[in-house]
Amino acid sequence: MKKGKAKGASRRALVLFALVVLVGLVGALGFALWVARKRSSVAENVQNGATPGFESTIANTTPPPGDPPEGMVWIPGGEFSMGAEDPRRLEHGGHEPMADARPIHRVYVDGFWMDATEVTNEEFEKLVEATGYVTVAERTPSAEDFPGAPKENLIAGSVVFTPPDHPVPLDDLYQWWSYVPGVNWRHPAGPESDLEGREKYPVVHVAYEDAVAYAAWAGKRLPTEAEWEFAARGGLSGQVYAWGDELKPDGRFMANTHQGSFPHADHAEDGFRGIAGVAQFPPNGYGLYDMSGNVWEWVSDWYRHDTFARLAASGGVARNPQGPDTPFDPAEPAEKKRVHRGGSFLCTEQYCTRYMIGTRGKGEVSTGSGHLGFRCVRSPVRESGSGGLSP
Repeated sequence: MKKGKAKGASRRALVLFALVVLVGLVGALGFALWVARKRSSVAENVQNGATPGFESTIANTTPPPGDPPEGMVWIPGGEFSMGAEDPRRLEHGGHEPMADARPIHRVYVDGFWMDATEVTNEEFEKLVEATGYVTVAERTPSAEDFPGAPKENLIAGSVVFTPPDHPVPLDDLYQWWSYVPGVNWRHPAGPESDLEGREKYPVVHVAYEDAVAYAAWAGKRLPTEAEWEFAARGGLSGQVYAWGDELKPDGRFMANTHQGSFPHADHAEDGFRGIAGVAQFPPNGYGLYDMSGNVWEWVSDWYRHDTFARLAASGGVARNPQGPDTPFDPAEPAEKKRVHRGGSFLCTEQYCTRYMIGTRGKGEVSTGSGHLGFRCVRSPVRESGSGGLSP
């Protein structure tokens, strides 16, 4: 009897052991299949132009609604992954984590027309000639806007890049930026400078309201941040730059950025010391020029450091996001800031690498500078169901 009980217990132990092994094998097989599917998904994304961590861009296939307005190109819109990975792991990624560009999240935008280049001086001059418009930098600041400021300091002007002639610590931007009276879009490099030879340079020293005024006069508007990024990617997904993952493919410069020791020595290896005229480098996949470098560009969204986190938390795909209702920058809570995109001729891995697509800049709405401009978009006009026209 005891022998029978012992044999029964032994059989039960063997059965239990076999079950444990079987469960382990099934689990291992399931895990292997999950890994294979994951690798397959990543490979498919890479094959379709996506970077691991991003999903493929799914561009709309609807054809452009008619002929393009002068100087504009059609951006088809669609669904894409918006944001940027931590660039510090990259060869030329710089030292900033760009935390406000994460989490990467899915966004959908409708199609739209976009200026192929930034608005130029000669284009902005047409607004001024037609309407007499006066930019913020040309207006004398009021005591109401700057309470407590000495009257002698209330002088019209703008912010100019004034590099030192020697190395300086990079924790004090006032070492290379100066407020210069008499500087504005007509006198971009100093009060004695003018626009001769700069007709096709991006207009700079424009505040947010100046950009909005031009866009409205031209029958256009400023792009949303989501529209801007979709357009800048040119159909690619997750690539670091508007042209791909290499800063200089085949040794060729693709944008106007800073080479040398920042801020005191610009070696102009890309052919330009300081700002350049528009369209001096190849366009991206949608035919847009200078989506990286040269000058920053205003977009319509208020800046918040947590905008992407809020969108991601809402779940699903964000459709045509317009940005937050109010601004907030924890570094300067009292300042009202809008988003800047694209970086500028001052961007360098030593200080600022925000010419990388998906990264974000910001600026107080009444402040222009010598490296900040804009470009416009226009929503298509389509036939409505009632027989009329609708945007």
